[in-house]
Amino acid sequence: MSDAEHAKTVLQGDDFARMLKRIAHEILESERGADQLLVLGIHTRGVPIAARLAQLLGRIDGAEVPYGALDVTMYRDDLASKPTRASRPTSIPDGTVDGRTVVLVDDVLFSGRTIRAALDALADHGRAKAVRLAVLVDRGHRELPIRADFVGKNLPSSRSERVLVQLEEIDGTDAVLIESPAGDIA
Repeated sequence: MSDAEHAKTVLQGDDFARMLKRIAHEILESERGADQLLVLGIHTRGVPIAARLAQLLGRIDGAEVPYGALDVTMYRDDLASKPTRASRPTSIPDGTVDGRTVVLVDDVLFSGRTIRAALDALADHGRAKAVRLAVLVDRGHRELPIRADFVGKNLPSSRSERVLVQLEEIDGTDAVLIESPAGDIA
């Protein structure tokens, strides 16, 4: 983080475990069990969150819940305006989403453009029975009419702020930070 920016921790450690446990219970309640669930994390931080969520769902429901990863790089509508991104592997258990309820998982819901890309990518892998969206943080400022079904924390923020999710698997710690440009009032 540069000197021009200041970060404030808004969630950490045990907050993550509670949020994921609550989301898992909400999913099981809305879907009446985990029988036809497939949990797919959106690269990058959605993947470890999806793995944790699938494990929790399995422990609560008593059945193994398959999970995988979805790469949305080539489906994004901002490829020309943003730096080049490396594609990452998509992994879908059994190779198809046909007839299953897919729970897409991401760390932060902001404009909705990543989720739109994920829906397009998902369509190339079959026809899901239903698609649900689970996010750790919903920060608002939607540009597309997309809403999460399961939210860990609604975190209002200004457009000039950045919401950063740190995960144990990637960053060595679980935390959500809000990073503000210097001079902004928190």
